Amino acid sequence: MVDTPTRRAVLGAGVFAAGSLLTIDASVAEVSLAPTPACHDGEAPTLRQTEGPYFKPSSPERIELIEAGMAGQPIELAGFVLTRACKPIAGALLDFWQADDQGRYDNSGFRLRGHQFSDAEGRYRLRSIVPGAYVGRTRHIHVKVQPRGGRVLTTQLYFPGEALNRTDGLFRRELLMQTAKNEGWLAGRFDFVVA
Repeated sequence: MVDTPTRRAVLGAGVFAAGSLLTIDASVAEVSLAPTPACHDGEAPTLRQTEGPYFKPSSPERIELIEAGMAGQPIELAGFVLTRACKPIAGALLDFWQADDQGRYDNSGFRLRGHQFSDAEGRYRLRSIVPGAYVGRTRHIHVKVQPRGGRVLTTQLYFPGEALNRTDGLFRRELLMQTAKNEGWLAGRFDFVVA
């Protein structure tokens, strides 16, 4: 399978190339989001995927999953939660979980697990590390997205340029994040479209 970008990725790539999404403060990557990306009524919803065996309910509410002394490449992932008509969804629940940089999940606590709510403009922001790959799986971040009173979207986000993308049977190019490096941080962008 070839990692070809989706229409949404191509539209957003120009914003990354222009550098308008990325600014750095003294210690972390800040991803300033552009207005709602160009799209149209009837936009395809984000592809659903399995939650896998490592989901745990009742994660803490937080946007910062990085802990003191945690190894790994820092990443700041940001984007919007949108309707199929490209309208931002305020107050949508986003629950993230992932492996550490060695490909291990914390199944006894809530390390690298947390939930948050999209803001009034439908934006979310997550600070974490790039997860490690493990046997049979490429690097990925799990997420559940649920608008207030709406259906839960469970999916996984993938990193572009990973060799294991070609051999992971769950990988889908439609779930590739846009990424750019910025002073030690990896900046990522993904917009969720929910039905």
